[in-house]
Amino acid sequence: MKKWLLPIFASFMIFSGAGADKAEAATQSQLTNTAYKYIGVPYVYGGTTTSGLDCSGFTQLVFKQLGIKINRTSASQYSQGTAVSKSNLQVGDLVFYNTSGKGVSHVGIYIGNNKFIHSATSSGVTVTSMSTSYWAKRYVGAKRIATFEADKVQQVASEIKDSSIDFTVYTSRSEVALKLAKVMNLDVTNTKSPFVDVKEDAKYAGAATALYNMGVFTGDKNGKFNPSSPLTRSQMAKVLVEAFDLTMTNKVVNFTDVKPGSWDYDYIKILASNGITIGKGNGTYGGSDYVKISQLNTFVERAQNLK
Repeated sequence: MKKWLLPIFASFMIFSGAGADKAEAATQSQLTNTAYKYIGVPYVYGGTTTSGLDCSGFTQLVFKQLGIKINRTSASQYSQGTAVSKSNLQVGDLVFYNTSGKGVSHVGIYIGNNKFIHSATSSGVTVTSMSTSYWAKRYVGAKRIATFEADKVQQVASEIKDSSIDFTVYTSRSEVALKLAKVMNLDVTNTKSPFVDVKEDAKYAGAATALYNMGVFTGDKNGKFNPSSPLTRSQMAKVLVEAFDLTMTNKVVNFTDVKPGSWDYDYIKILASNGITIGKGNGTYGGSDYVKISQLNTFVERAQNLK
């Protein structure tokens, strides 16, 4: 090779490596599972540890756990990566918001299904829908700093599990149905479920049918039970109130993130008034967070003890 070509060739090699990192060793589920570990960690301005995290401290910590180095502040993170339109978001993209009126001031990690996980000033690390009015109005844009490999969908019996959720930690709707049917001693012999996605030979078919007849599970607008989907804490409040026929007591418990007029307001208030939940310990309930298996067992045990 001629000597005068060497600098040009070297420059090409340097610039061809620019752009979003290929997180070849990390999958989308590894990203979400890493992020979920910090749910409930309180918000602390300038925080970068599990004692307290601010928004960019959280995103930086999650990416660091996966071997990806990103900048410290939300504004400087916004200067990294490649811009992504809202319609093309992928799990792992960083989503940015203007919460101060002065440009980019908040960041979170997109986790699919129009949701992002972030450290919010009011609730700490939590999962939030991007469609809520507060966040929808303040959305600035998204950046892809790293590309995470999509997980292969795992076929289990007659159902498909969401591979982005660690079901060794979080409970599924089918497991909730089985748990409730067992502790409530329900008749599960009728396996002809009204749900279009529940086959008669599914192990949870009888439980899902019995709970449907009680008005506990009503399905989505398409008539699906979604057996392998996780359950949010708001949904769990409704399920437990309906299943155990709970009513409001004289004990009043308020959560800063549970607002009058929301669909889950009464259910959460009833659940708290009966001592089944005390929230997340920081004044919030965390309705959009997924229910962990350990939390399910605790909630159901407390509800049983009321009877």
